[in-house]
Amino acid sequence: MLGFSILTKAQTKIGFEYDTAGNQIRRFLCVNCLPSTGKTADVKEIDSLQEKDLQKFFSEDVISYYPNPVKEELYLKWQLSDDNVMSSIEVINMNGQILKRMSNLEQLTTQNLAFGAYSSGIYLIVLNYSNGKQKTIKIMKQ
Repeated sequence: MLGFSILTKAQTKIGFEYDTAGNQIRRFLCVNCLPSTGKTADVKEIDSLQEKDLQKFFSEDVISYYPNPVKEELYLKWQLSDDNVMSSIEVINMNGQILKRMSNLEQLTTQNLAFGAYSSGIYLIVLNYSNGKQKTIKIMKQ
């Protein structure tokens, strides 16, 4: 049920190419497409994590992650209040199988997740808070 609710919110970007007569000649799935252009965005490789490289997850939580899509390692960074801290993080594949679980994160504000051993595909990062709430990030592994 969790996977279904997450998948229904996922956006799929399908691009189409047409010939001059208007006939569809090609259909393609584009994960890193720029809005309205259909062209693939450049994926930036980084040597070190910088504040300008982070993508904000929710402004009220100040949770950031980089890069997406990921090749080897996903960087997570968060700033939460004292009454609501990060209790655990789970990496889940699209079959609902928990591949990795990290706990006892109450004193941390960053976490690196190794993706090198995982096959290409879509993974869910589930962030569990001390107040019992969860948030999910969809990550693509290249």
